[in-house]
Amino acid sequence: MNAMAGEQQFLAHAGGSAAGPTTANHQAGLAQLHSQLQQLQAWQTQLQQGLGSALAPTPGLQPSHPLAQQAQALHQQCQDLQVRWAQQWSALQPARSLAQDFEQRVILLVFGKFNAGKSSLCNFLAERFAAQGQPLRFFHLADGAVVESDEPLREGATETTARLQGLCLGTGLVLLDTPGLHSVTPENAALTQRFTESADGLLWLSSSTSPGQVQELDELARELRRNKPLLPVITRSDLIEEDEVDGEIQKCLRNKTLANRALQEADVQARAQGKLRQLGIDLSVLKRPVSISVHAARHQPGPDALADAGLLRLYTAIADVLAPAQAYKQRKPAEVLLHHLEENLQGSIDAELRPPLQRLQQTLAQEQERLQHSKAAMLRAAWRQTIPALPGLLDLYADRLPLLFAEVAALVRGEIREQLRSHLAGYALPALPAEPATLGWPPATVGPDALYATLQNAVREQLEMALAAAVDTCSHALEPMVLPVAQMQAHLRQCSQDLHGVGTTLRA
Repeated sequence: MNAMAGEQQFLAHAGGSAAGPTTANHQAGLAQLHSQLQQLQAWQTQLQQGLGSALAPTPGLQPSHPLAQQAQALHQQCQDLQVRWAQQWSALQPARSLAQDFEQRVILLVFGKFNAGKSSLCNFLAERFAAQGQPLRFFHLADGAVVESDEPLREGATETTARLQGLCLGTGLVLLDTPGLHSVTPENAALTQRFTESADGLLWLSSSTSPGQVQELDELARELRRNKPLLPVITRSDLIEEDEVDGEIQKCLRNKTLANRALQEADVQARAQGKLRQLGIDLSVLKRPVSISVHAARHQPGPDALADAGLLRLYTAIADVLAPAQAYKQRKPAEVLLHHLEENLQGSIDAELRPPLQRLQQTLAQEQERLQHSKAAMLRAAWRQTIPALPGLLDLYADRLPLLFAEVAALVRGEIREQLRSHLAGYALPALPAEPATLGWPPATVGPDALYATLQNAVREQLEMALAAAVDTCSHALEPMVLPVAQMQAHLRQCSQDLHGVGTTLRA
């Protein structure tokens, strides 16, 4: 097959409609897609229902208590995340609209560093499609809308505007020319990142002067994990040589040798494979690199100019990308929603919600343990403060026992309040009774030693009862938090497993 016939065959294949005829298999695919979308939407509903009623404030804790503050912060974060998720889904609307505008075409994102030759390649392919009588349409995006243009894509040595431009080739292919992931302007880089969502496949361009800078793939890791095909294209695979023409030395553009191109392609292939392994991405998304020279193809005469410049190999490589790109396109609506759920919802849950939830669960367990230890600690401290005061009170009120009992009761109540303030601050505890308790008070007829011993026993009994009751009240105050926290932990684990299962089925 000669170069012209090879080009015609590629242009006819690439420029044809991506939709294909309606068949029984196609209808089955649509039904499956509908089912998958329903599963993903049901998953999101279930997730958010589990977050909406979680961690209600418990009345047994004061708002100032660290646990109450943790729970309130977590409850607020659940609400804030749901607002953010809605905003993130809305932010995807331009990319989703672009994909819908070209739902009958495969969309290939042309990306790479600034000045990698992206616009030059797109314009050259446009020229070849036009030369073969294929329909052609240039456009750019303005405020998320497709605006048609009569002008070729902008080419230049400087970045001027944050603009995504593209062209429709035939009736089945769209090339999106991005400002560049590593753009010198943040606006351009953000624009590129925002619209990668709409692409079905990726053309990764880099100049032969420094081909295949694999750190660029970090910016595409998200898309590559979605099994979008990646075709590395080494541009400007040419060099300037001096030659004698009519007795004068002139500089002439030459294609790099096949051997030189093969070495560069093998190097890019090996380094890209290493990078994908590092990123945990399936190597099947990577296609064999292709070296081209658009300048040589345009300006060197002869029937073999396209082949010598590597363009026929590029045609074959793009044709190989179209099949996996079309497979992705067919499931794209579910993929886009799945990406949102995986990266925005599940990602923020793993990074922002589960860690504080785990900390709250640990803090609850530690507080419950502390409460049990505090009962003995409070009793020891209260005993040391009250018992040394008993002899003085006995001497002072030896002949006035009702006053003695009242003073001892007041001493005990005061010490209980002090221990509760020191150890159980932040809990909503009931007020101590204003009247002295009568529990265990001795009869008036006993002697001083027996009276002292009986008072000791009564003080201990009152301290133990009051402090134990306070600790029990605090423990009960934590119970309304313990179960919801455990339930939320289980809910998030189950949701994570369910989403992984849906994603695995979708991409099978």
